[in-house]
Amino acid sequence: MSCALRRGSSQRGAALVIALLLLVILTLLATTGMRTSIAELWMAGSEQFHRAAVEAASAGVEAGIARVRASRGGLAAEAMINGGAGDAPYTATIRRAGTEASIPGSSAGKFVGEHFEIESTGAASRGALDVQVQGVMVVASTNGVQTFRSIGMGLGTEVRTAGGGEGGP
Repeated sequence: MSCALRRGSSQRGAALVIALLLLVILTLLATTGMRTSIAELWMAGSEQFHRAAVEAASAGVEAGIARVRASRGGLAAEAMINGGAGDAPYTATIRRAGTEASIPGSSAGKFVGEHFEIESTGAASRGALDVQVQGVMVVASTNGVQTFRSIGMGLGTEVRTAGGGEGGP
């Protein structure tokens, strides 16, 4: 009988060790799953903040284009715009890139192209940044003519005749 008791007690000890090993394995699996889900949440949040930075940079480009449009190409060599909401600000820099004296497809010497470069940096939480660069060209007349009308396939200056009708060169 003593042999039967010894065999039963050693089997009970093995079952305890196997149960503890299974418990350790399940604990490791649960811990790994929690870490993976936390990492996925962090990545999803980072993507959301990056999208906010992209939207802020786009708003800066749009503000720069509006500034160039309002100035009709008469900006200084460089201008800065700061704006955006508190959680997604932007900084836009407008630089004059040069003047094109002859625009292809236009009457020689009547139009010039003023080229500008707008660089906008948007920011958001967790250090998310996005930089966008946009080129803009403003077409202006060289002789001060502000109003144009279509003549056939080209543009001509609008001229008023004595009788109030329109004529053109």
